[in-house]
Formats: sequence, C-alpha cells, structure tokens
Amino acid sequence: MRKKKIHDKPELRAFRRELRNNATPAEAFLWKHLQRSQLEGRKFRRQHSIHNYIVDFYCASEGLIVELDGQVHMDAAAEEYDRKREAVLEGMGFVVVRFENKMVFDFLPSVLKDIRDHFKENRK
Repeated sequence: MRKKKIHDKPELRAFRRELRNNATPAEAFLWKHLQRSQLEGRKFRRQHSIHNYIVDFYCASEGLIVELDGQVHMDAAAEEYDRKREAVLEGMGFVVVRFENKMVFDFLPSVLKDIRDHFKENRK
C-alpha cells in the first residue's frame, strides 16, 4: 500500500509561493536568521505544507514547526483554529513552537534559543 503524501502537496504550491512572496515583516526578519542552515546547521523551510496546513517554518531533521502569530491570530475563532491545527500536527509527531511577532523583533536571541531548545538533543 502506498503511503499518503503529507508534505508539499502540489495543490498548495501556488498558495505557498504567494505566502513566501508576501511574508510578514516578522517572518522575513526571522527567516534571515534561519535560512541557509544558520541555526546550528539545521535546514529550515518556510511556508512548507504538511497535511492540509501551511506552516511558517519547518525543520525536517528535527520534526520542528515554528509558527509566528500576528494580530490575525488574536481573536477567539483564530485561537481555536490554531489549537486544533496544532493538535493535528502534534498528533502526527511534530513539535510546534509559537511566538508572537513582537517577540521576534524585541527578543530575537531568546526566540532563537527557544527554537534551539526544541531540537531533539535538547528536548526533555
């Protein structure tokens, strides 16, 4: 039996490209510190699709998803959707870490440390 493809679904390709081309300032800022394996040699992808979701950043070697939350995530309906989405992704074995956009700008070293702390060798 063939395994169902859950990464980089072709039907989400155009939407992923649109999201990459219209990144939020926080996404663009954090990407400068994650791209080209800058964070302890880990390769991150941005706007990567997993299942039917597009995640902000994904590190395959760590099974790690990094999500940034701006104003659009601050209402009750969006928070509920994010919780359900996170539960599905975690149920698939991924680790999801979330940061508010403001944190990326104001506390970047702390954000990068928190991401490193979620690498497999550092998980408790």
